[in-house]
Amino acid sequence: MLRWRSGGNAYLVLMALVLASAAAGLVLSWVSFGLEFDKYAYDFLFRLEQPKSWQPGSIILAIDERTLSRYGGMTHVRAALADGLEKIRGANPAAVAVDMILAEPGASEAEDRGLEAAFAATPRLVLACYLLGDKTWEVPIERFRRHAFALGHVHADFDKYDAVSRDIPLEVAAGRERHWALALETFRAVRGGTIVESPDDLMLGSIRIPSSMRDQRVMRIRYLPVPIPTVTVAELDTHPELAARFQGKAVFAGVTAQAAGDRWLTPYSNTILMPGIEMNANEYETLAQQQFLVDVSPVAVVAVCIALAIAAGLIYAFLEGRAANYAALALALISQVVPAAAFSQRVVWPWLPGTAAVLLAIAMSAGWRHLIVRRELADAGQEKNRYQRAMQFVTHEMRTPLTAIQGSSELISRYGSMPEVKRQQMADLINSESKRLARMIETFLSVERLSAGEMELKREKFPLAQVVESCAQRARPLAERKNIELEIAAIPANDLTGDRELMEYAVYNLLTNAVKYSPPATTIRVFGENDDRGGVHLSIEDQGIGMDKKEVSRIFEKFYRTRRAEQSGEMGTGIGLSIVEQIVREHGGTIHVESEPGKGSRFTL
Repeated sequence: MLRWRSGGNAYLVLMALVLASAAAGLVLSWVSFGLEFDKYAYDFLFRLEQPKSWQPGSIILAIDERTLSRYGGMTHVRAALADGLEKIRGANPAAVAVDMILAEPGASEAEDRGLEAAFAATPRLVLACYLLGDKTWEVPIERFRRHAFALGHVHADFDKYDAVSRDIPLEVAAGRERHWALALETFRAVRGGTIVESPDDLMLGSIRIPSSMRDQRVMRIRYLPVPIPTVTVAELDTHPELAARFQGKAVFAGVTAQAAGDRWLTPYSNTILMPGIEMNANEYETLAQQQFLVDVSPVAVVAVCIALAIAAGLIYAFLEGRAANYAALALALISQVVPAAAFSQRVVWPWLPGTAAVLLAIAMSAGWRHLIVRRELADAGQEKNRYQRAMQFVTHEMRTPLTAIQGSSELISRYGSMPEVKRQQMADLINSESKRLARMIETFLSVERLSAGEMELKREKFPLAQVVESCAQRARPLAERKNIELEIAAIPANDLTGDRELMEYAVYNLLTNAVKYSPPATTIRVFGENDDRGGVHLSIEDQGIGMDKKEVSRIFEKFYRTRRAEQSGEMGTGIGLSIVEQIVREHGGTIHVESEPGKGSRFTL
């Protein structure tokens, strides 16, 4: 599990990324590109998840090329249809659906009269109608229509991307006139009863047909994986015994010859076109066998996409290396299994949303993990650098008190006859320098722990004026050696809240820096003032070497020393001001620098 100093912020970023991935996957599936992909996935699953075979309840009475040739072409197609119906009448078919628009008189009165007679002798006859572009219905002429049990429309629903017929509108309406699909009316003729409507489905007896009004009563066609049984009129002429196959069947009669042009693509087609009459028969089989394919709820799709994306995020939040990659691969496979498993239960689940959401979430989460690991490596590098710098600080800053302690102890041990007064002075020096060294170590370690977030700041009140006076007393001997005047102006009587020792370190460091980098016979001023927000400003102003703007912008970087500071000959590590800034920041304050080369600097806390 990751340990990032920013706490839960890293996980909030991760959750935002995975939720964005889920949203992107959903949006991608709604655009034309995504919809087209889902169509191809649907066709693949359609061929993969084939239903168990059943004995079709329908049969096709086909007028093929051979039949048309025998009857003299499309001009005499009505004669061929009439002869075919006469030949199968003795088999007592359950119903007959004719997929031909008979809206005008035929080539001859004799052929129309013969077809009318055939229709009159055909029980449960369903004739085709069609809605024209001007919203008027093209229906059979009266002499044919009066013998029909019902009229059924022959509109198919072809996809605009690839012209594949995957579903059918069970209802087509124009104004106040509407018609059910030819297959549905044929099914009603066979089953009997009345179609009962509701917003979400149709009921025919005890059979529920899922077809929502919101989707214009569209029903997905469950095409048989094998062709519908077909007998041509020409075959009945030469083999009359074939008429027995029509017994008790729903007969779909129409032209199957390629010259008629009524051929369409289906999910099974693979560039092989299916006659329109066979599509109607497949629609009937879908209804008769109740092989309904239902679209999954959009809410379920959204919920699963979000769940998959969150799972991808959790994988990379709690797993590392190969384990995370293997788990991500398993999640990607799950996103592929969901649509297939749903289709096996006759539920159509779009392929792209879950797939896109998972892949995007995996990519985002993996990138997040990479950045976090890099951040952790950078933090580790910073810790190492901090440790190295701490050692440099210790070796430099502790050298002076250690040298004093070492020198005093050597003098005491070397000169056994040293006067008692001198020996006491040496002992006092060793004691004071050792205490100073201990305070210095404690101050440095406290700042480091504060910087690492391992220590809370002390919360005690102390007067600012006392801090300034204490630091000034310690710094005056240094100033007097260079004949520098240390002027303490009016200091506000405010009490500060925080760690007094750390604040003394900050003020003392600024004072000693001012002395160190100021020429002899100059003045260092310390003054303060209250602001309008209840805070206090403390300024330390010198007449020293100063800095340019570029140097001022870097002055608080660890180990940074200005060019003039290095040329001055004064010893330093460049770490003091970075510690001062850290102390001030931990106390909720800021530090500001105004400086000009050759004219001095002003540090304001």
